[in-house]
Amino acid sequence: MLERARGIGAVLAVYRHPRVVAMLFLGFSAGLPLLLLFGTLSFWLREAGVSRTAIGFFSWVGLAYGIKWAWAPLVDRLPLPWLTRRMGRRRSWLLAAQLTIAMALAGMALQEPQSSLTALAVLAVLVAFGSATQDIALDAYRIEAVAREMQAAMAATYMAGYRLAMIVAGAGALGIAALVDPSSATYEVHPWRVAYLSMAALMGVGILTTLLIHEPEVRASGDTREREARGRAWLARNAHLPGWLARGAAWFYGAVVSPFLDFILRYRWHALMILALIASYRMSDVVLGIMSNAFYVDMGFTKGEVATITKVYGVIMTLLGAGLAGVFMTRVGVLPVLFVGGLLAAGTNLLFAFLATVGDSLPWLTVVVSADNLSAGVATAAFIAYLSGLTNVAYSATQYALFSSVMLLLPKFVGGFSGMAVDGFGYVRFFVGTAALGLPVLVLIVLVARWERGRPANDD
Repeated sequence: MLERARGIGAVLAVYRHPRVVAMLFLGFSAGLPLLLLFGTLSFWLREAGVSRTAIGFFSWVGLAYGIKWAWAPLVDRLPLPWLTRRMGRRRSWLLAAQLTIAMALAGMALQEPQSSLTALAVLAVLVAFGSATQDIALDAYRIEAVAREMQAAMAATYMAGYRLAMIVAGAGALGIAALVDPSSATYEVHPWRVAYLSMAALMGVGILTTLLIHEPEVRASGDTREREARGRAWLARNAHLPGWLARGAAWFYGAVVSPFLDFILRYRWHALMILALIASYRMSDVVLGIMSNAFYVDMGFTKGEVATITKVYGVIMTLLGAGLAGVFMTRVGVLPVLFVGGLLAAGTNLLFAFLATVGDSLPWLTVVVSADNLSAGVATAAFIAYLSGLTNVAYSATQYALFSSVMLLLPKFVGGFSGMAVDGFGYVRFFVGTAALGLPVLVLIVLVARWERGRPANDD
């Protein structure tokens, strides 16, 4: 019994590490923009009279998350004037991205969807670009800041902060708008302006944390040093080329070619199976999430009702899901928890289908929101830990950006048609269809787990 208590104590002690604690606040900064671009924004747009089809297409601003691999090499290697010398590579990009998000959110607050939908879309794209850039730098920091055995704890605290921020950006923003709104029976833009300005101010949590943390130190592996040495040797052999061309080619090899080559060489043809798993894991909940708040509006739930239930039960279940995932990953490994998370994420979508048949029922809304947040906490924490384990710390920003881009590109593209699907088939069939989208990933997890068990321990 004493040994078991010590074991549990050692597992929980890791959550007191300063960098693990810091990830809670950085995760909050990363999660805050997401619903302000999708769920909360769709509630605002729907209340303002924007069509469901237009709301679905509006979600394509999130494709910035799906193509962030294109500028990840710049975040990985390019210094920012003045900032990088004083703050370091990761922290300088984090701060620049966080300031961009805060300013763009403030700009969105000043728009009116009924008369300036295009301007709102442009600012939303800027928020998405800043948020995706923050994700690139933050994922690199998280992977580089601690040893591999602490990545599960980093993923769990990051996910807890991330989901808390999503609740703040969802329930919190809706609650602020409801509090300021003089009448829930009519649409007013002022409550939404106050809500979005408040969210812009909350980006200060991430900004302050970035100013307080220290830059991580990274040591490259032997294989990585060898590949970079080949790049330097190529540069020496081609000294006759113009300096700018030779330096540009050497930078491109080190920053762009090497990270992707490293992944392919380490996993060979299994890289395709891994990428297929990554591309499909978030499909069911991302596609559903785009229409969830429009669904609440159409079912007759008010901003205050959705905010209250999400704020209370969503917080509890999110923390429970992320915490359970962190503990169980430490005890049984990442892939079993990844499978359970995928199963829960697909299964809880069926609860939305049931709610669509029940209608305006607060008890059932509570059940659906609670189950959805629990499954999201488990699934996302496990997924972050899995992706972190695939990454070479020498190329952490570029490789993790590749993985997370693959994770979101297809779901965000498919999700853009979600409004058309609801208009064509209704909410019940739409939600059942999103649940079915989560089934193939379970097969892929089993195949990857079987391959992992047969893989030599030193095959990396």
